Amino acid sequence: MHCEVARLEDETLDGRKVERFRLRAGSLALECLGLGCAITRLEVPDRNGRVDNVVLGYRDAQDYCGEDHREYFGAVVGRVANRIGSARFTLDGQEHRLPTNDGANHLHGGRCGFDRRAWTVVETGNGEAARVRFRRVSPDREEGYPGQLTATVTYTLTPDDTLRIDYVATTTETTIVNLTQHSYFNLAGEGSGNVLEHEIQIDADEVCAVDRGLIPTGELRRVGGTPFDLRDARPIASALLQTDPQLRIAGGFDHCFALRGWRDASRTPRPACTLADPRSGRRLRVDTDQPGVQFYTGNFLDGTAVGPTGHAYLRHSGVCLETQHFPDAPNRPEFPSIVLRAGERYATATVLRFDVLP
Repeated sequence: MHCEVARLEDETLDGRKVERFRLRAGSLALECLGLGCAITRLEVPDRNGRVDNVVLGYRDAQDYCGEDHREYFGAVVGRVANRIGSARFTLDGQEHRLPTNDGANHLHGGRCGFDRRAWTVVETGNGEAARVRFRRVSPDREEGYPGQLTATVTYTLTPDDTLRIDYVATTTETTIVNLTQHSYFNLAGEGSGNVLEHEIQIDADEVCAVDRGLIPTGELRRVGGTPFDLRDARPIASALLQTDPQLRIAGGFDHCFALRGWRDASRTPRPACTLADPRSGRRLRVDTDQPGVQFYTGNFLDGTAVGPTGHAYLRHSGVCLETQHFPDAPNRPEFPSIVLRAGERYATATVLRFDVLP
């Protein structure tokens, strides 16, 4: 089956020329930007063959770098995804202070993280798969992080309706790194309303409990008997309607689930979670080699961001399934380490498989 990569007309964003690409393979098509490696469009057929875009994005491409928009639609976030408590961490006995951009905490790499940086396309490929590879060099002390980090992100579409995301990084000195992809999914179609009737299933027996700043307390709470028991598929709405202090703190789900087997290091992506929309029949299955997945139900969407079809995104207009290490890992020695040293290679992969419900 034919796969192809097409370069689209460049965008001028914040005075910078930003490359745009469209990938096609199987029944999927993906569009992405060099700014933040942002996936701006992902076309997927439903059970009747109707194709819709299933990711949220901005109506105006300029909004991807606008100061008023920090939803991280479709972007790769880093150098460290998620939150670092009190915006500081200690590495080899030296304290490093980071910018605060989430109250007193540091979120998704800081005020100008990887999502707001221009990446260079270093490779594209047609043939058995459609592929685009982005690269950027993050200077030493960028957003407070030590070491010059060279990172690549590769999107690969294959004819079996699969999107594979590969992250690779090396550093000149000891640092921390935890990259993820921040797409918001609405399998009924972008702008179609909320996702409360979507069904979610997560292969996790434990979840990271958080404080009022959404920083992990260090407790890995058993999910049994709580709204966080998503081991069997259930509608998102049915879980959100339950009473639980953790849901009140976050205004919904904004928690990192510890995937089964997380204590056993693995380089092979394994099943992590499944999202399905009974109305359209679309289903997304996520495999990863990461220890956790942050399940976020779009709690902070408030209508200020407007999508490409003119719909304002309200609360729960989409959900994120961010495969990653646990939040605040540098300050939690009991969590898997995200330390990367010179001479080592950070390499991780997440695989998104699309099909329809039987």
